[in-house]
Amino acid sequence: MDSELRFERFWTRAGAVIAAALIGYFVVSELSGLLRLLEWLGQGIATLPSALSVLLAHYASLPLSALILPVCIGGVVGGISTALVAGDARHAAAHRRNIVIGAGMGALSGQILTAALRHCTYALEAPLGETVAGVILTSVSALILLLPIWTLMRRRRSEGTSGYFRRPLLAYGLLAPTLLSLGLFLYFPAAQMVALSLNLRRFPLPQERFVCLGNYSALTVDPIYQTSLLTTVFITVAVVLISLALSLGIAVLASQKIRYAVVYRVILISPFALSPIVTGVLFLALFREGGTGILSFLALQIFGSAPSWLRDPTLARWVIIGASVWNILGFNILFYIAGLQNVPKDLLEAAQIDGATAIQRFARITFPLLSPYTFFLLITNVTYAFYGVYGAIDTLTQGGPPIGAAGQFGGATNVLIYKLYEDGFSPGSPLGLAAAQAVVLFVVVAGLTFLQFQFVERRVTYGE
Repeated sequence: MDSELRFERFWTRAGAVIAAALIGYFVVSELSGLLRLLEWLGQGIATLPSALSVLLAHYASLPLSALILPVCIGGVVGGISTALVAGDARHAAAHRRNIVIGAGMGALSGQILTAALRHCTYALEAPLGETVAGVILTSVSALILLLPIWTLMRRRRSEGTSGYFRRPLLAYGLLAPTLLSLGLFLYFPAAQMVALSLNLRRFPLPQERFVCLGNYSALTVDPIYQTSLLTTVFITVAVVLISLALSLGIAVLASQKIRYAVVYRVILISPFALSPIVTGVLFLALFREGGTGILSFLALQIFGSAPSWLRDPTLARWVIIGASVWNILGFNILFYIAGLQNVPKDLLEAAQIDGATAIQRFARITFPLLSPYTFFLLITNVTYAFYGVYGAIDTLTQGGPPIGAAGQFGGATNVLIYKLYEDGFSPGSPLGLAAAQAVVLFVVVAGLTFLQFQFVERRVTYGE
C-alpha cells in the first residue's frame, strides 16, 4: 500500500514538473509574441480615455428625441422579459423589484448597439427600413446585460440546491481565464467586425466613412448576394441530408461483425483527416476537363464525349456537394459507429423474439436511440456546409461558373463564405461590405443553431 502511495505521489509530482516545464518552454519560445500581445493590450487600455471622451461628446450633442426612444424601448423590453424569465409572481415585492431592475438594465444595455450605431437609425432623416432595424437591434441589445442579471436572480431562488456554487467568487475565478480569452480573441474581434460593417472602406486604404446600416441595405438589393444566399442554402441542405443519410447507412454496414472490420472503419474514417483543400485537389484530379481528369478520360473513352463538370452551373454545384460530403463523411461515420455500439443489444434481441423485422428494429429502436448523435451531427454539418466548403470551392471552381450575361448574377458556386473572402481581400474591394456579410453569415448560422436547439432537440431521445 505504501509503495502504491509513493508511486502515485511520484507521478503526480512528475506530471506537475512536466507541465511546468512545458509551460515554461512555451513562454520562452513565444516570448516575443506574448510581449507584442501585452503591448497591444496596453495600447488598447491607453485609448480608453479618448474613446470615453468621444462617447460623452456624442451623447452631449445627441438630440433628446434620439435618446428617449431607445431608452424607452430597452426599458420596456428589459422589464417584460425579466417578468417572464426571472420574475417570481409568488413574492410580489421581489417580483416588482426584479422588474424594476430588469427595466433599468434593459434601458442601459439597449445603448450598447445603439451607441455603436451612433443613434443613426433614430434620426429624423433615417429611412423606414433602417428605423425598424434600429428598433430590433435596440431590443436585442437590451438582453446583453440582462442575461447575467437573470442568472443571479435565478441563483438566489435556487440557493442551497445541488449544482450551484456556495461561493460565487470561486465560480467566477474559475471562469475568468476562459472569459478573458473569449473576450480578447472572440468578442473583441467580433465587435471590431460590427464596427467595420458600419463604415465605407476600400481595401487596403485606411480611410473610412460612417454609413450607418448602408452596407446592410446594399446587400438587400445586390442580385449577386441574393444568388449567393440561395446557392448557400441549396448546397447546405444537399450536403447535410446526403452526408447524414449516407454516413448512417455506411456506419450500419461497418458495425457488422465481419473479419477485418477495424481496417474497413479506418479506411472509411480517413477522408476526414484531409483538409478541404486536399479534398478539392483530389476531386480536381477526377473532374478536370479536357480528358486529363480520370472521370473525364473514362467518359471520353466510353461515350466519346465528357460533361463540362466544372463549367456547367448545375454540375459544378454537385461536384462541390460531392467533395464536401466525401470530406465530412468520415466524421459522421465515426460518431454513428460509436452510437451503434451503445445501442442495448437486449432491446434488439427482445424485438427480434417478438417478430420484428430488421427494418422495424432499426426504425423503432436503433434510429431513435441514435437521435442524440444525429442532433449533434446536424449542428456540426450545417456549420461545416456554411464555412468548410470554402477550400473545395477555391480549388475546383473559384466561385464559378458565371450565371447570367457576363456573370450579372454571380457564380453558380459563389457561396456566402467565398463571396465574403472575395469582397474582403481583393484590391479595391469594399471592406465594410464584406464585414457586413460576415455579420449576416454569423447571425444566420447562430440563428439556425438556436432553432435546432429550440425545436429539433425536443425530438431527441436520451437513454437512461
